Amino acid sequence: MAGEFRTLHDWFAESVPAHGERIALEAGATRLTYGELAALADRVAARLVDLRGGEVPRRVGLAAGRTAVAYAGYLAVQRLGATVVPLGPAFPAERNTAVTRAAALDAVLTDGTCEHADRLPAPVLRLADDELPALAAAADPGLPAPRPGADDLAYILFTSGSTGVPKGVPVRHRNIHAYLAHAVPHHGAGPGDRLSQTFDLTFDPSVLDMYAAWGSGATLVAVERQDLLRPVRYVQRHALTHWNSVPSVISLAQRLRALRPHSMPTLRHSLFCGEPLTLQQARAWRAAAPHSVVENAYGPTELTVTCTSYRLPARDEEWPEPANGTVPIGPLHPALEGRVRDGELCVRGGQRFPGYLDPADNAGRFLAPDGTPYDPSTPLTDGHWYRTGDRVTPVDGDDAAGGPALVHLGRVDQQVQVHGYRVELGEVEAALRALPGVRDAVVLALPTADGSVELTAAHTGEATTADSLREALHRRLPPYMVPARLTALPTLPLNPNGKVDRTALRHLLTPTGER
Repeated sequence: MAGEFRTLHDWFAESVPAHGERIALEAGATRLTYGELAALADRVAARLVDLRGGEVPRRVGLAAGRTAVAYAGYLAVQRLGATVVPLGPAFPAERNTAVTRAAALDAVLTDGTCEHADRLPAPVLRLADDELPALAAAADPGLPAPRPGADDLAYILFTSGSTGVPKGVPVRHRNIHAYLAHAVPHHGAGPGDRLSQTFDLTFDPSVLDMYAAWGSGATLVAVERQDLLRPVRYVQRHALTHWNSVPSVISLAQRLRALRPHSMPTLRHSLFCGEPLTLQQARAWRAAAPHSVVENAYGPTELTVTCTSYRLPARDEEWPEPANGTVPIGPLHPALEGRVRDGELCVRGGQRFPGYLDPADNAGRFLAPDGTPYDPSTPLTDGHWYRTGDRVTPVDGDDAAGGPALVHLGRVDQQVQVHGYRVELGEVEAALRALPGVRDAVVLALPTADGSVELTAAHTGEATTADSLREALHRRLPPYMVPARLTALPTLPLNPNGKVDRTALRHLLTPTGER
């Protein structure tokens, strides 16, 4: 069925008869075969229908960690032909409430890790992993076959918004099919292989991990929080063959002095995404996993997981050497077409999302088919280009974005990546300015000693202490968006035009030893 359209449900369901007795999922102490996971998804789906009084929910929030409930729940929503909307169980109640309302959720499934789930404005089904054996023993609910169309929504993810409000990114079944039709065979997994799951469901690389495993008969191995702090040990303990994470995990392993040569002999494929991958990081990982290919991938959520990838040559002496010291992000995937406008990568094609959940967010984010600015009063079509906001250049100097490998040169706006998550600095600044006693605020992303970045904020006004501000921000923002450092200043430095001088502020906020 390589050339046929598949829904997310199809990608899993077609593996069940072929691999029914193989292990599909390991999450904590829970191990489920393909047959058991399929049966469990059916029964969770039936419970969601019961929660709605016999009505199939249209959109379901999933407030869960990396638990068996989370993965069975994800499959259950797809089993119903409904749309999954992941919620961060550790995210603030205010944010998850806003997402629940914006997405118009009909139900929320939680595994008990979200303390405020019962306060969300939607009916809640609460299940724990230890309840699953009894649920699995229940009678087959006899659910009808799901019938979502290619243009129906498979999932909606919410990303950081520059106005201070998260933006909903809907992804259609045809978008995710166009991606998986390339990514699953490219990933090269199969029966007997064991794939990492280092990402939360609110971060879309998790979709690749799930379906690269389940679309090929392999096993998905969900990482526990403590394992993520010891990535080499995680690989060794679970004999992983495929790895996918943000590059900062490499720096963490180096800092712990765990990334020793040949320390991960079972790995055959290592993929990094969400942040720039440096050549130094890639070399260190390759030495520790000598039997693994090393690949760098890039892509905003709006282009469905990743839109480019670059596999480093087997011979180190053939590696490219871009001036910025990063691994190229690669050419575009087959379903996509690209153009570079004033240095910015713009993309259209089968993986491009249909436009933001709130159409007002489309302004400034697209180009018309002829490359001119998009008029937001006109309908979006498949011919419109999505503006990624990322500056790129071809490795070989060619000015076409479609064929040659591309190098990522940074952003054209104030968006940054923090631990793989996309953060609009304007959203953090807006949250800070909304706090009592804060008059103005500027947030910067500053490099750390291990090669990653952290958010640092400067503010003016009569606010009390950094601790009190940080506590207040934790009630408004996800943990990865709360600045690591908050500095009170009498005034913010200004340039001759009266604007905040971010260069001067960066120098002021950078510790002396790191300048």
